[in-house]
Amino acid sequence: MKLGAFSVSLAVKDIHKSKAFYETLGFTVFAGNIEQNYLILKNESTIIGLFQGMFENNILTFNPGWDENANTLEQFDDVRTIQKHLKTNNVTLQSEADESTKGPASFVVLDPDGNAILVDQHV
Repeated sequence: MKLGAFSVSLAVKDIHKSKAFYETLGFTVFAGNIEQNYLILKNESTIIGLFQGMFENNILTFNPGWDENANTLEQFDDVRTIQKHLKTNNVTLQSEADESTKGPASFVVLDPDGNAILVDQHV
């Protein structure tokens, strides 16, 4: 199964302080808008998202259809295919993609320890 680009989405209290901290670690802003309280940062192929006031806990994020530079992949497993696979294997979803649609969609699942995993397709 191809899940696409991986990142950790961090729920931060002060996006300006977090941005400065991660820049000290060698990350640079890749995408996002600090005025809208979110930034995507990269350090080589490592991606983190900083999100202020958008969710309570950190989230593991996968982006089917994208590589680590947000380039569209020619071949990838659609989010609805991944979702169907999980449902077939009796995995409970917290939210679901509409399987009657095509293109951008997402779903959320919790791992056995309650960690949220967002599978978020943008293409």
